[in-house]
Amino acid sequence: MRSKLFVPGSRPELFDKALNSPADGLSFDLEDAVAESKKDEARSNLGAWMDAESVRVSKKTIIVRVNGMDTRHFEQDVVQCVRAGLDMINLPKPESPEAVRQAVTAIERAERQNGVNLDGKRPIRILLNIETAKALRTAFDLASAHPRVAGLQLGLADLFEPINVSRKEIFAVQYAMMQVKLAAGEAGVDAYDAAFADIKNTEGFALVAGFAARLGFTGKSCIHPSQVAMANEAFRPSDVAIAHALRILDAAKEADAQGIGAYVVDGKMIDPPFYKSAVKLVEHAKRLGLI
Repeated sequence: MRSKLFVPGSRPELFDKALNSPADGLSFDLEDAVAESKKDEARSNLGAWMDAESVRVSKKTIIVRVNGMDTRHFEQDVVQCVRAGLDMINLPKPESPEAVRQAVTAIERAERQNGVNLDGKRPIRILLNIETAKALRTAFDLASAHPRVAGLQLGLADLFEPINVSRKEIFAVQYAMMQVKLAAGEAGVDAYDAAFADIKNTEGFALVAGFAARLGFTGKSCIHPSQVAMANEAFRPSDVAIAHALRILDAAKEADAQGIGAYVVDGKMIDPPFYKSAVKLVEHAKRLGLI
């Protein structure tokens, strides 16, 4: 999921447009993007839309960002949105592994109630927002709290604004990104970069997305359709990288047959860490239809 486009849950006129966009994933927001007075209506509209055949057969990753577990909306959001077409629940501000497990319990209860995932083959997973100082400090514990956790998503506004850290401070941004990536890597889940608020600053978006890709992030949040193509390009493996990875896999077969542990490809020494990286890159390229 290179690009994840935010769609306000209170804007049903945008739902089909988003589904037809080039974004890999869609994140329908029932939290910050919806006023308190509109939450019930947004939840109902989104649930009805998700029953459409076009949503159920879509190849896009469908995500719903629910309201926090400390609100009266959380349980209703989960019950309404756990449908056949849903891939992930995006959980804001998880504060403990136990809270993550409680969210899983709520999802499992909704699955049974709504007749979703009864065979256990397509469980709805959880994307955790890392947007508090505590969540950043305990990111690995959160990521490893339950097998349904699919990834960690950085939220810089909620993380920095309450503690007066400037989002323009490069060190602070890069520090938070590295912490999230290391925690996700240790837990074996994906890491997704934060949204970029300055919509017109396309150069800035491209620079940040490129840095996130080099750190091994899977993709980036987009708050405007104009950012989607840039995210897709930033997180697309280059043709050169794909070709190099394929040569590594070919060379690995020959080396294994000869009992050689390290070998040279394109003038570079290759050993197990580089082989594993090549395998992941090739798998990613296949998912994107590049191979």
